[in-house]
Amino acid sequence: MSALPNMANPAGKPVEHGGDLSAVRRRFPDAPLPWLDLSTGINPVPYPVPDLPRDAWARLPAREQAEALIDAAAHRYGVADRSTLVAAPGTQALIQALPRLVPKARVCIVGPTYEEHETCWRRQGHEVSVVATLDDARDADVVVLVNPNNPDGRLVPVERLVAAARLLVVDEAFIDLLPAAASLAPTLPPRTVVLRSFGKTYGLAGVRLGFAIAGPDIAAALRADLGPWAVSGPALEIGRVALADDAWLAATAERLTADRRRLDEILVSAGFTIVGGTPLFCLADHPEAASTVDRLGRNGIHVRAFRQSPRRLRFGLPGDAASFDRLRTSLT
Repeated sequence: MSALPNMANPAGKPVEHGGDLSAVRRRFPDAPLPWLDLSTGINPVPYPVPDLPRDAWARLPAREQAEALIDAAAHRYGVADRSTLVAAPGTQALIQALPRLVPKARVCIVGPTYEEHETCWRRQGHEVSVVATLDDARDADVVVLVNPNNPDGRLVPVERLVAAARLLVVDEAFIDLLPAAASLAPTLPPRTVVLRSFGKTYGLAGVRLGFAIAGPDIAAALRADLGPWAVSGPALEIGRVALADDAWLAATAERLTADRRRLDEILVSAGFTIVGGTPLFCLADHPEAASTVDRLGRNGIHVRAFRQSPRRLRFGLPGDAASFDRLRTSLT
């Protein structure tokens, strides 16, 4: 088994994420406002939040509300057995819960990828390796794969994922805008957990809503670990409406496809090489990536850099024509 270097932070410092402007504001205090945050893979044009009934805020969530959300998620993700669906206050809560529910194991994470997976499994005392390919993980008890991967967009075909380990965890946070056949959710193999994010595609990360699709034993364990009323009343209502809106998702997919092409054109014209991505973000290579981060920061634009890959930057999508123009001008 060929392992990549340990990506966990031995000092226990928080994992770096996109979307936190506090540090970059301090670094570039004279940058023009407002900041253009391209450091995440979140849809910059969010779903229009419906007016919520007063009870959504004032009362504890009712069982009927939770069941209505699960029905909408089953429709959206093509899940026939709704009992396999678990709703949570964000996919991050599920990423943290799973390692608590599994006996100490040899865990292989196919990476480099979203670093919280490694951090959470290590925190619970599991033996963790980050490996370059799925083949390198064949001796593991637990295999964790982000599909499509963050940040490079690598996509492993579903037929290669069946029976990959005694427990397979597939994080499909960025799969909503890909063909349905790319997801394991509709044909869940045994001993598999699929994670689906709501906030990224729907542009509502602050709602904190995510789902696990798992067999009966793991689904029950996750529900027990999350406890009662895990998802807020407003999140239940917003998720139910949004996940049922097929027309909005189709129109959004068309817009994001066009916007991703536009982003690629801007980056290529600025000397970048496109090395990967998804409809929601682009990973690009440039020999002067570090100085580009500084130049963009001075212009009030925040992008995602990587300590382990100093030539690479991840760009989220600008949300409107003015933001595209601002990025283009700042790169020239």
